[in-house]
Amino acid sequence: MRSPAVRLAVIAGDGIGPDVTTEALKVLDAVRPLLNSGISVEHLPYGAEHYLSTGVSISPGEMSRLGSEFDVILVGALGDPRVPGNEHARDILLGMRFKLDLYVNERPARLFDDRLTPLKGKSASDIDLVIFRENTEGLYAGIGGIFKQGTPDEIAIAEEVNTRRGVERIIRYAFEWGRSHAKTRVTMADKANAIPAHGLWRRAFEEIGEEYPEINRDTRYIDAMAMDLIRTPESFQVIVTGNLFGDILSDLASTLVGGLGIAPSANRNPGRVEMFEPVHGSAPPLAGKDRANPMAAILSLGMLLETVGEQDAASAVESAVRSAIAAGAVTADLGGSLGTRAVGDAIADRVRRSAK
Repeated sequence: MRSPAVRLAVIAGDGIGPDVTTEALKVLDAVRPLLNSGISVEHLPYGAEHYLSTGVSISPGEMSRLGSEFDVILVGALGDPRVPGNEHARDILLGMRFKLDLYVNERPARLFDDRLTPLKGKSASDIDLVIFRENTEGLYAGIGGIFKQGTPDEIAIAEEVNTRRGVERIIRYAFEWGRSHAKTRVTMADKANAIPAHGLWRRAFEEIGEEYPEINRDTRYIDAMAMDLIRTPESFQVIVTGNLFGDILSDLASTLVGGLGIAPSANRNPGRVEMFEPVHGSAPPLAGKDRANPMAAILSLGMLLETVGEQDAASAVESAVRSAIAAGAVTADLGGSLGTRAVGDAIADRVRRSAK
């Protein structure tokens, strides 16, 4: 007996968002024979076109519906030069993170093929880590403002917010994930030597870490962490950090495994709706030109499938991406010659064969 259908909301968004989302959904169709439950898809129109035509980015009622009527959300990309302030992207993307309390930003960095890393002498066995970024606090909380804008006396203030509850829950999530995935080390990055408020992170990390005696723990200042991530990526398995530092480190880590074109992510709060997205941005100049790499969107779909309990389907998607990379069935950013649609076809075909 099949389980009830998973309710999936799709926001293709702007720029290359519709291009890569189309390929992810193509792969979803290919993997359906492996699913234990159905997945119903509802396309939502939110993005620059909707905002420019209606003046509404996303209504409070629709944001509430995302949190109550769906199990998972897949986002393509948001950002359009016709909206210079990108207020629609902020309302939709940051709105989901804050208003749906998606406090975990999960960014895996796994090297699928040795040829993809710019690091000399490093192989796939050296780079396999995940970064957990606190997703609802820090400098992104939006507390502050600008005074006397445009004058010689202009003052810009941004306040960093770190609550005990927020810090504890992201650190605990990282340790729990490490335990459930048989990891042996969790590393935390902060700047406690220069920012006294980061002492909260250090105290919480040590206190919570004591509850996981089987997992080694260490702390790094963010500047040393960035250097060590390049010098010795094999030293890291699980990294946990704040909102701004996590944003920077996760992009750096993606560069070590082939770039943003193969960088998926999840925005989580266990037991609630969760949102998945490639992190490469909307790249408006590439929109509709069959040049964007769809692998990050497809790998985000794989994370989504694993989250809803479809492990066989998720494994099939990741294996198909690995196989396509190994065969050179990739876009130009990975050294190939295929377009967006052809890469999607190559991965969907591999998934389809594995599902027989």
